[in-house]
Amino acid sequence: MHDASDAELLRNYHRQGSEEAFAKLVERHVNLVYSAALRHAGIAAHAEEITQAVFIILARKADRLRPDTLLEAWLYETTRLTALSFLRGERRRQAREQEAYMQSTLPEPTDDSVWHQLAPLLDEAMARLGKNDREAVVLRYFKEKNLVEVAATLQISEAAAQSRVQRAVEKLRRRLTKRGVALSGMAITGAISAHSVQAAPVALAKSVTAVAVAKGAAASTSTLTLIKGALKIMAWTKMKTAVVVGVTVVLAVTSTTIVGIKLARPHRAAAKPLAALSPVMLNLTADMEANGGVHGVGTVVETNGTDQTILTDRIDNEEGSMIRITDESGQTMKYARQGRGYLVTLNKPVPPGGTISYTLEEELAAGILESDGVIKATAPDIREFRMASIPGNDFNMRCVEVWRLPAGAVLLGKPGGMEATTNAGQIELRFDGVIPPKGEVAFNFRYRLPPDVH
Repeated sequence: MHDASDAELLRNYHRQGSEEAFAKLVERHVNLVYSAALRHAGIAAHAEEITQAVFIILARKADRLRPDTLLEAWLYETTRLTALSFLRGERRRQAREQEAYMQSTLPEPTDDSVWHQLAPLLDEAMARLGKNDREAVVLRYFKEKNLVEVAATLQISEAAAQSRVQRAVEKLRRRLTKRGVALSGMAITGAISAHSVQAAPVALAKSVTAVAVAKGAAASTSTLTLIKGALKIMAWTKMKTAVVVGVTVVLAVTSTTIVGIKLARPHRAAAKPLAALSPVMLNLTADMEANGGVHGVGTVVETNGTDQTILTDRIDNEEGSMIRITDESGQTMKYARQGRGYLVTLNKPVPPGGTISYTLEEELAAGILESDGVIKATAPDIREFRMASIPGNDFNMRCVEVWRLPAGAVLLGKPGGMEATTNAGQIELRFDGVIPPKGEVAFNFRYRLPPDVH
């Protein structure tokens, strides 16, 4: 059983109820889960409770995991979501205690400046990677497997594994740089390998196994509450990736790319709406990554068709991560997350009949919509992109959108309303049209990924 794969151990546990198989899984991965939990919670006791909850969830879901699931990556992501559930229930006082505790008890790494910069942002940046890239980084640097082992686990060639790892590290480096942590790829990977996984308490594996194989029957009330919250987050995360009846994908004209999913709701009497700007022009350029991520830059022109002076604007953006917003003079505009979008403070008021223009840059996290959503995998190397854009305009709106396929991708099909060109070896699809008031623009296209990225 020592040499059995994770899939075989899960199968033995599910079909035969083998506690030995589950104990082996816990022994194999408890350090990874505990270390990720500790980075989030900061307190050893809280990290142990999160670790226990994660393995109880694994025991409950053992029969539902796909055969091709990479368990290390699944556990890493489940730990993040479980920790998120835990932290949502914590009070601000506990956050202050957490910082004091970490400063007084966590061992100091040899490369303080690098790891202390990296640790608070690492898991968030990892969550922004696509599934394939995240798996590669977890295997190579968290689990410290060599490229031959990474290639074998991912069932790709060694050259493809090396390319995927390098590409993932570069994306990680860029995202960290945007958060103010400018490190080389070598510094990042060196710090991850040295500090991201530390030994869990000796007794934790045994206690986790004992509670998990009973699927939480002996777990404490707080742990069961934590599991319930984590499962809700996991279910919501999964639901966001599926296109179901009543789901409308919205491209907000005051954003730079696909900005979220809005669930259709029963009709109700509408309250009197607040004064709002109406878009009259959108110019968008979106770069599509092979892993399903989208990076976009767009300029929007809006007009005030109301009788009130407007000081703020609302951007519907549930999924994307805003990078920056600047006005027509290049000055940064303030914005804050509010509900399922952003509230933008305009640098100057817009009087009745006035117009304003500003530019936005954002990223849509890789993988959020990749499975059955906007970017759908119809085959291992085939992707289909579908979008229905509802600008919410009260006047005619000029819409110019350029979608750049991943480098090396081959276009398989497009609608008649889009023009395809090639620029520096990269295919660009351009839509240019006028959207009538309360209108909609919808299009879809298909492409094949280059052979080294799927």
